[in-house]
Amino acid sequence: MNDEERFTALFRRHHAQVLAYALRRTDTARAEDVVAETFAAAWRHIGKLSEEPLPWLYRTAWNCLANERRSNARQVRVAGRVAAEGEGVVADHAAGVAENAELMAALGKLPARDREALLLVSWEGLDQRSAASALGCSVAAFKVRLHRARKKLAALLAVHEAVQEA
Repeated sequence: MNDEERFTALFRRHHAQVLAYALRRTDTARAEDVVAETFAAAWRHIGKLSEEPLPWLYRTAWNCLANERRSNARQVRVAGRVAAEGEGVVADHAAGVAENAELMAALGKLPARDREALLLVSWEGLDQRSAASALGCSVAAFKVRLHRARKKLAALLAVHEAVQEA
């Protein structure tokens, strides 16, 4: 049996089980993504899989979900740092998944240069000199860009909060 035939048999035999595993741990859309990532990994490792690959498939699906959890946790930490480093009092919009989605939506509305300035400092943990170097600008220009980006982000989050309260 060649690799394609082995993968096809593997997929047909275990797809439903891996999907059920993922559905018990996340929503439908994400579960389908996890299954796709899991079987993509299986294809890459098809020659190394044991005769009974289901435990490996479950571990791989678990790792995909764990990567998402770590990513969400990082985003929550970023939101907290962005809010804490901003001027004035900014409510903590990172209390949960819904708030995380709001933050990501607000970051998505920022111009790319502003978003990158915020993320280099908050997510990547760069100091302002290093972040300025990464963006190819002076430290003074970066400080201005970062200040403006924080104000824009705080305004976007405040608008969203006002809409939620109304």
